[in-house]
Amino acid sequence: MSAFVTHPPTWLLVVATLAGAVVMLAWRAHEGRRAVTPRSILIPPLGMSTGFSMFAAPATRVPATWALIALALGVFVFAIPLVKTSRLVRQGDQVLVERSRAFVAILLALVAVRFALRTTVEQYVSPLQTGALFYLLAFGAIVRWRVAMWLDYRRLVSAPDIAGTEPSPA
Repeated sequence: MSAFVTHPPTWLLVVATLAGAVVMLAWRAHEGRRAVTPRSILIPPLGMSTGFSMFAAPATRVPATWALIALALGVFVFAIPLVKTSRLVRQGDQVLVERSRAFVAILLALVAVRFALRTTVEQYVSPLQTGALFYLLAFGAIVRWRVAMWLDYRRLVSAPDIAGTEPSPA
């Protein structure tokens, strides 16, 4: 039995995209108020990796070169603003995310670019394949962002604090 997939109305795409941006902003604000732990850095990409199960459905499969290009765009283009606006700082024995004033503007710019790209990509592939390509793009960006955070976290917890105490184990 084949399923016919139709494209959702544009107004629904805009609402869903803006809702995602609002959720991201709220999450980022919440993240900045609590200490960063190895778990809080590593769990999001691990949780997101379950999305690879979508490729079990033939309708979501794309050519390998397209998948690699989407992943590379995430790693080498879309991750850069996330990495640049996510700075970890050490306050006593805690590591916190320092908020960036530019984050909101960068997030909104990424949402606009993503929306424009989606409109272009959907001219060539199905909505399910488009979703798969954008999943790969987002996964690449998040993995690179979290690896950069992990390296920054390790550097901060291994360095002695200002009072001259020993580094804390991570």
